[in-house]
Amino acid sequence: MNFRDLLVPLYERHLLMQFTHIPAHIAIIQDGNRRFAKEMGIDTAKGHRAGADKTEEMLDWAHDLGIRYITIYSFSTENFNRAEDEVQDLFRLFREKFIRIISDERVHRYRIRIQMVGDRSLLPGDLRSAIETAEEATKNYDGFTLNVALAYGGRNEIVLAAREIVAAVREGKIAPSAIDVQMVESHLHEGKDIPPVDLIIRTGNEYRTSNFLPWLANGHESAVYFCAPYWPLFRKIDLLRAIRIYDQRMRAKAH
Repeated sequence: MNFRDLLVPLYERHLLMQFTHIPAHIAIIQDGNRRFAKEMGIDTAKGHRAGADKTEEMLDWAHDLGIRYITIYSFSTENFNRAEDEVQDLFRLFREKFIRIISDERVHRYRIRIQMVGDRSLLPGDLRSAIETAEEATKNYDGFTLNVALAYGGRNEIVLAAREIVAAVREGKIAPSAIDVQMVESHLHEGKDIPPVDLIIRTGNEYRTSNFLPWLANGHESAVYFCAPYWPLFRKIDLLRAIRIYDQRMRAKAH
């Protein structure tokens, strides 16, 4: 163990002492897996796998800090434009991880509820089946919730909700005059009860939110934290720095 390794726990404790507000819902844009792989001289699939392993590590941090909801941006609708081999590798990785959830001791110990958000009709059948099995196995857990955004696009999410509402109006189930903010929210994310986003984190030194949860994040003026590390290199220190930004915003609002 070198001197730097000894300092890390001390700095984590220092950061913890700097804030009192913990966000209930953090949304993470996990950027940089491919660039990490390139710099490390490994293939892209291994970069994505390193990112998936980091997501699992995040579950421990979230539990320690008392975070109740995490939404991770794993695969956007735009990602379908990537090379077919890469897309299929990602789908295999997602399927493997969802299957592992059933036997993951951490999931059951922390009572983590797993949910997918996005257009599942765009996903292959074996992946949809693995997702549904994981959702069913954890549907009664209330420790905290991990939302996995797959085949997700913020504008597409609103379009899907609009289609449901229009269909209900045509069937006479909803009066046009009854459409309000609460009704739209009830049709977002397949009716899942997902609270507003308090904090968005984006890794990989990119400074944009990429159409991620526009209704729950932009509509509620979430705090945003951009950081340089690629997602596989994201540390608990980076998470604590992000929460410090959220805490500063909450303190400012209180005055």
